[in-house]
Amino acid sequence: MRIAIAILNWNGEVLLERYLASVVHYSEGADIYVIDNASTDGSVAFVQRNYPQIKVIQNTENGGFARGYNVGLKDVEADIFCLLNSDVEVTEGWLSPIISAFSQMPEVSIIQPKILDLMRKDHFEYAGAGGGFIDQLGYPFCRGRIFQSLEKDTGQYDDTREIFWATGACMFIKSKLYWALEGFDEDYFAHQEEVDLCWRAKNDGHTVFYVGTSKVYHLGGSTLSNMNPKKTYLNFRNSLFSITKNLPRRKALVIIFFRLLLDGIAALRFILQFKFKHFFAILRAHLSFYRQFHKMYHKREKANFIVKYYLTKSIVWSHFVHGINKFGVLIKD
Repeated sequence: MRIAIAILNWNGEVLLERYLASVVHYSEGADIYVIDNASTDGSVAFVQRNYPQIKVIQNTENGGFARGYNVGLKDVEADIFCLLNSDVEVTEGWLSPIISAFSQMPEVSIIQPKILDLMRKDHFEYAGAGGGFIDQLGYPFCRGRIFQSLEKDTGQYDDTREIFWATGACMFIKSKLYWALEGFDEDYFAHQEEVDLCWRAKNDGHTVFYVGTSKVYHLGGSTLSNMNPKKTYLNFRNSLFSITKNLPRRKALVIIFFRLLLDGIAALRFILQFKFKHFFAILRAHLSFYRQFHKMYHKREKANFIVKYYLTKSIVWSHFVHGINKFGVLIKD
């Protein structure tokens, strides 16, 4: 089983200086690539100077996370792609449980390890945590992370189990499936493209798993912080894209209606918090969604649709009304 670790980089010289060494040190047997998205700093020179064993692929433009990987991975040959953020510190033995899972469960096509916070190593990290799910309205959440509430890691998610989506911060995916799905949807640019990719994979009959015996530490927010207005814009818009593409027509239209209402409430909440940039980010997200609705709607033609896609009816209601902050309490509820 040939594994290629592909690190997408854009002006991340500082991050490569800090975290690339752990990848090289603990990834024996894997090929390592840095896919550079037309950086203007010294990223490429740093890698070529300090890690000549790493293959550097230079994209001609910064097409974001989605296009960056789609273009760069065309020059990568492997059975398994590991898509790894440049701000991730890996740990000793992190690849072994992943390889074992792929070998022992041939039906599994996508795997995510445990994602912990690099700054608070005993806590889960926002992007992925203990494996991703969505609610009936398409809002994503994780075991170990519900909205901005992060759990302490006490071994509660040291298991191996099926999940709905795997984080793009550290995602292992069979290369044949990646290309069969035509990679990430480049209209997303960045954020939640991994939710869409996993949803499309599930609609096509594939399985996504979490392997908690493999762990990595993620800095997070190195490109856009969790509360950056641009990230608010991309998350709200792209979530609507995924619903449009991956649900049956009638269900998608009903869900979109309720999502637009809830997004409006979220926008009003930002006003009350004097976060006007986030209010306008949601407004721009909706306008962009309306402009591209026809395009997204016709992408559905290639999809089959799974019936049970959600774990809970409303994570928004559970969290903001009932005050549920932990996955274990959510499931019991």
